[in-house]
Amino acid sequence: MPFHVEGLVAIIVFYLAILLVGIWAAWKTKNTGSSGDRREAIIVGGRDIGLLVGGFTMTATWVGGGYINGTAEVVYVPGYGLAWAQAPIGYSLSLILGGLFFAKPMRSKGYVTMLDPFQQMYGKRMGGLLFIPALMGEMFWAAAIFSALGATISVIIDININISVIVSALIATMYTVVGGLYSVAYTDVVQLFCIFLGLWISVPFAMLHPAVEDIGRTAVKKVHQEPWLGNIKSPDVYNWIDNFLLLMLGGIPWQAYFQRVLSSSSAMYAQVLSFLAAFGCLVMALPAILIGAIGASTNWTQTTYGSPEPWRRQEADMILPIVLQYLCPVYISFFGLGAVSAAVMSSADSSILSASSMFARNIYQLSFRQNASDKEIVWVMRITVLVFGASATAMALLAKSVYGLWYLSSDLVYIIIFPQLLCVLFIKGTNTYGAITGYLFGLFLRITGGEPYLYLQPLIVYPGCYIDENGIYVQRFPFKTLAMLTSFLTNIAVSYLAKYLFESGTLPPKLDFLDAVVAKYSKEHMDKTTLVKNDNIMLNELAPVNPRHSLTLDSTFTNKDAFSDIDSSPEVPNAKDN
Repeated sequence: MPFHVEGLVAIIVFYLAILLVGIWAAWKTKNTGSSGDRREAIIVGGRDIGLLVGGFTMTATWVGGGYINGTAEVVYVPGYGLAWAQAPIGYSLSLILGGLFFAKPMRSKGYVTMLDPFQQMYGKRMGGLLFIPALMGEMFWAAAIFSALGATISVIIDININISVIVSALIATMYTVVGGLYSVAYTDVVQLFCIFLGLWISVPFAMLHPAVEDIGRTAVKKVHQEPWLGNIKSPDVYNWIDNFLLLMLGGIPWQAYFQRVLSSSSAMYAQVLSFLAAFGCLVMALPAILIGAIGASTNWTQTTYGSPEPWRRQEADMILPIVLQYLCPVYISFFGLGAVSAAVMSSADSSILSASSMFARNIYQLSFRQNASDKEIVWVMRITVLVFGASATAMALLAKSVYGLWYLSSDLVYIIIFPQLLCVLFIKGTNTYGAITGYLFGLFLRITGGEPYLYLQPLIVYPGCYIDENGIYVQRFPFKTLAMLTSFLTNIAVSYLAKYLFESGTLPPKLDFLDAVVAKYSKEHMDKTTLVKNDNIMLNELAPVNPRHSLTLDSTFTNKDAFSDIDSSPEVPNAKDN
């Protein structure tokens, strides 16, 4: 394949435009608010992200390289098709559920990161444990999409994959370091526009190529391969449900999502942003679905790609750039390339910022340096953005199974963090003993279920398990959802058991080594749990220490400790004053 100078120029122009927007947004950050809230401006954008920018950045967080390329791939691959393209519906429902049940309580309490309520209720130990799967999910996801970007660019303009990965990572990391959430949000607006325009311009050109059959015909009838509508076979129904629940429920407890929620100017805006992003995810999936259908409807022997078809060459994951390269005019394929690279960068920068925000806030500040200055936290964030960005780039270049690692870590987010989030927000009476036990049970059941992408054989073989062509056991049973429910129920059961044993006197108070039951409501313990002193608690950072049991949700169901009124402490200004 010849080297395309025009394509390289197009990529350079696009990247420069993104970098300039990021730098402008960073300048805007410096001119927003007083010098005392610089940290908050970087993490949650000063809590003044409007509906337009907020809707774009929340949509762009989901509509990344994996979302666009993956949707096109699943629709194209014979035996799968549209029936298995779960991401558009799954993530859209995830955003709707997040807006209905999670956005309002999280934003109304003024948390800064997703881990704040865990550390407030369960202490810094549990916050540190939950940071591990959250960090793994963000880092492996960033690495996976950097890897996908390098392969995509190499298909169209034939440059070295490593160079494209490094340059893309440098640009995304650079404007994230300088501007934080403001830079990420405003570049997301540009990137999402490029994705929408670039893919929709490419679709009609590809569809009208002489080698492409009518996609309406190939949807239901076998022409060049199996119909692209696909089907779900009876043995795979439970596996399909398991994966769908993972996307729908496991898509909620991500810092990248809650960072947008917490950056909203109000709780109502946070809910509206979630609903707008759900609609945006569906709309942005349409061109990717059509490109996958076009790939399945193409007689590749009539193109310069030749025979055999992409799926026979193990290139199904690159069907989107292949369609752009071989079925569209050159200038259109370059424009579409810009769209794909935009999709990748719009997700990668979010993941890197999310990981650094949780580390700076929940690990460095609240666990080790509670009196750290605003300037110190900002510099810690900048350093960790560089470290995490370099780590994600290294994994993209060196790891052979980045996607497998991301699948496993995203499973852990669903199995461990989601049930913990349910308990800390909605279940009354859970404590650190239950949280730790539920964490360990969920982790054990997930690891022992195996992971084909990592060639990890299962220790527990569930009904319906079979051996694939590589000799790896593949589970059909919905064991991920089983592990999630086990973690959830274990948390509740052990919490109530520990509460009963200590309060009934069966166990002496001295055995409450986590101070989770006996000293739970003491002023000293609450200060230690929130890890913030009373005299420097800010409404826009964390909930008040002393809860008042006056609730908007049913008090028989809601966890009162996590949902105290935001105006319950006399030292904190009234919510309306913020």
